[in-house]
Amino acid sequence: MVRAGGPKACGADRSAASGRSLAPLLAVCAGYFMVILDVTVINVAVPVMGRELSASLTGIQWITNSYTLIFAGLLLTGGALGDRLGNRRIFCTGVVVFTAASVGCGLARSSGTLIAARLVEGLGAALIVPASLALLQQAYPSPAERSRAFGLWGSMAGIAASAGPLLGGLLVTTVGWRWVFFINLPVGCVCLLLTLRRVPASARGTGRPVDWPAQCAIIATVALLTAVLNEAGRRGWSDPLILAGAGLCLLTAAAFVLREHLARTPVLPLRLLRSRPMSGGAAIGLLFNFAFYGMIFTASLYFQHQRGLTALRTGFALFPAVAMTMFASVLSGRLARRTGHRPLVVTGLLVGAAGLAGWAAAGSDPDYALLVAPMMAAGFGTSFALTGATTTVMAAAPDEYSGTASALFNTTRQIGSAAGVALGGSLLAAAGNFTTGLRTSMAVGAAGYLTAAALALFCIPRRAHRPVTG
Repeated sequence: MVRAGGPKACGADRSAASGRSLAPLLAVCAGYFMVILDVTVINVAVPVMGRELSASLTGIQWITNSYTLIFAGLLLTGGALGDRLGNRRIFCTGVVVFTAASVGCGLARSSGTLIAARLVEGLGAALIVPASLALLQQAYPSPAERSRAFGLWGSMAGIAASAGPLLGGLLVTTVGWRWVFFINLPVGCVCLLLTLRRVPASARGTGRPVDWPAQCAIIATVALLTAVLNEAGRRGWSDPLILAGAGLCLLTAAAFVLREHLARTPVLPLRLLRSRPMSGGAAIGLLFNFAFYGMIFTASLYFQHQRGLTALRTGFALFPAVAMTMFASVLSGRLARRTGHRPLVVTGLLVGAAGLAGWAAAGSDPDYALLVAPMMAAGFGTSFALTGATTTVMAAAPDEYSGTASALFNTTRQIGSAAGVALGGSLLAAAGNFTTGLRTSMAVGAAGYLTAAALALFCIPRRAHRPVTG
């Protein structure tokens, strides 16, 4: 609406709006920072946790993946609840759950208790993340502002990813691994207060009940997929339990699709998936998370188990990979206004593929200096592609499904992360030789990046995509 008072008054209004617009961004990014920090901070700490709690390699994988499993499995539930009950309410609930569960992780005295607390952490994260993107969608309606906000949201992941290994290593070597979780307490309290005071309440979609049968089916699918990947390295891919789990995973996935086809109010309307930008962008997110987080997990084990580095020195060793993510998302958001998202996404994915292929080709015991450029390329490429993939998926969804679109994108990304960690661990266990398994894992990750780049050529539109209607 144009206000009286002429151009000067309008300019003042825009200036004031711009100042106010920082508050939702800061609040949302604080919550997202906490969630992503918990993904990366644990990578250098989990070997120490495993030793102190007498956990096997499979147990270490579950300490890492129990969080990701529930996070991925419940993201669509979180998105549906946000659209149904209001995204700010769900966001705040997630912050409370996540913070309380982090304290429980820090107090755990056994690997089983720690895994259980990590499951609850994943529930909190599943409520935070889809609501965070939906709140940004609500706060920044213009395409330019939205692209900038999504770029900063993505860069927050880079900052958290960069701080995670160093902070984790510092905490583990000084006050102990439990403070990897206790650090979330002050961040969660600040995030909650900022959101309640500065982010307006969201509209509630009372006409859309949550489709619980579909939610159960997707949770079972993600849980079975992660369990199969985790256990395959120990049991072997031909083990009857692994084959049975894979078959059940396919059945629950089919049940989810059938339920969504028949449901009156589906959690994920299948017509949204017929949008090439939405489904393709979600698949791209799965693939680059698969490659990047699989690399971070296996590299962390490599530096500590094979090279004998401490947790802190491992954090410094991984820093080149995650440091590049700090500015790549912001750079991508700025360049997109001139080039569009497709060339940036493709470029980032090709750079990431070159990085992991370089590590795979570096030899069985390469000098650390030879690994710096591959790690930097993977970190830069992943974050450079993130903004374009995020914007593509969110722009393809109607406003009333913004939470669902955010949940879909982040569900596929977290499935990718879980699969990357699980498959990386399985390859290390199955290869017999650690370095052979590591190089195989890097080669598989490079193939994931290349596949994502090919998808981007066909699925990322040259210009802004109109939301799905009807």
